[in-house]
Amino acid sequence: MKDLTERQREFRDFIADYIEENSYPPTVREMAEHFDVSLRAVQDHVSALQKKGFISVNPKLSRSMKVLRDERKQEPPFTAKVPMLGTVAAGIPILSEENLDGYVTVTEPFVKPGKEYFALHVRGSSMINAGILEGDVAVIEQSATALDGQIVVAVVDEAITLKRFYKEASRVRLQPENPAFQPIYCTNVRIVGVLAGILRQY
Repeated sequence: MKDLTERQREFRDFIADYIEENSYPPTVREMAEHFDVSLRAVQDHVSALQKKGFISVNPKLSRSMKVLRDERKQEPPFTAKVPMLGTVAAGIPILSEENLDGYVTVTEPFVKPGKEYFALHVRGSSMINAGILEGDVAVIEQSATALDGQIVVAVVDEAITLKRFYKEASRVRLQPENPAFQPIYCTNVRIVGVLAGILRQY
């Protein structure tokens, strides 16, 4: 997506400010009067703004202009305070307060509004070929279901594991990403979350 010229930015800013003030966009004639240019010049700038993805226009409707990008008004990225879980003991629910080991602040794109998350310290090297290393912090979106191939946090025999999930005919395969480790096959598995991102300190 190309950047705007100074003149195009002036047109985009005028359109955005006009919409904010009036709750509807300006007409081509109003823009021509504001900038003291011809209707053709306005149409050329509007067309350029469309091609660069900064505005949209429905030619079948009057006053249909919408501003798609206005870097002057970019909101700060969504930030979430994600609970960090410590050593998860057998028999204690994974999201129990007894497992809470503080919080970690995480921003988009790892977290999104309306979702619930928790974080776990990665231990071991079973997922090393997926780029997940010991000492990493795995940010997990809470979910009781998963799609084939997603990396999940699963509870098997009261033990927590981070593996790639595959549904087979009569069982589930939890696949490591390290040939030194064997897959886990099980029929009784509880999915508690899907990997959203990895945080790493250097």
